[in-house]
Amino acid sequence: MISKVKNDLFDYQNRYIMQIKDGFKFSLDSLLLAEFVNIRKSDKIILDMCTGNAPVPLILSLKTDALIVGFEIQKDISDLAQESVILNGLKDNIRIINDDIKNINKYYKTGTFDIITCNPPYFKTSEDGYKNKNDYLTLARHEITIDLESLFSIAKSYLKDNGVFYLVHRAERLDDIMYLGRINNLNVKDLQFIATKNGSVPNTILVKCVKNSKPGVKLRKEICVDNLSTYQHIFESRWNKWNLLWDWVILTKNTIRLDIMLALW
Repeated sequence: MISKVKNDLFDYQNRYIMQIKDGFKFSLDSLLLAEFVNIRKSDKIILDMCTGNAPVPLILSLKTDALIVGFEIQKDISDLAQESVILNGLKDNIRIINDDIKNINKYYKTGTFDIITCNPPYFKTSEDGYKNKNDYLTLARHEITIDLESLFSIAKSYLKDNGVFYLVHRAERLDDIMYLGRINNLNVKDLQFIATKNGSVPNTILVKCVKNSKPGVKLRKEICVDNLSTYQHIFESRWNKWNLLWDWVILTKNTIRLDIMLALW
């Protein structure tokens, strides 16, 4: 029987997560992925592949009332995810399924999801590298039960038209991601590079792919995690603030001077 511990979900208020005391824990990549996701008002159902102990669904539930479905193949980790959902009072918002994501056809029809997210295993099984002796970490980090090709194929099949696939991965896999996006009609539309330290080469990428979209990629300014005091709202641009302010002017039929708008900026 595994030894479990209840932790705060970083600095997210009123969010807690169950973890293995001396083993598998959620990563920074999951926080970055969840923050990168832009949820539209029209989005009603979201899929998180390789959900682990559900950090991504827990954070996304702060942004939306949409149903969030998390697939996790490992029974012990899936149980932790379910405990976390119950602990946070989110049984009506988050559904955890303990199964191989390749069996998704048993639960949902193709074209079901508005958004699909994934923090997948990063390392190819063919790579000559160290495989963690902890089975939980081995499956979480290495493409043993699922690979990038399969994840793109599932995203293509189960996203609605113009649905969005959000992915976090190693920067060196960008060529694979661009190729797989193109052949699966999931063109990469938004790309964010992440560096761990000032002056270091970015080693992580966040990717947004849109089903049946036209080619054309938005490259964002690199972010260094060393410079962040929080991971909340780090991808919200000034333009979002401007749009919110302009919406307020329109909705309230108020007028506001340009100098005041610039001061509020």
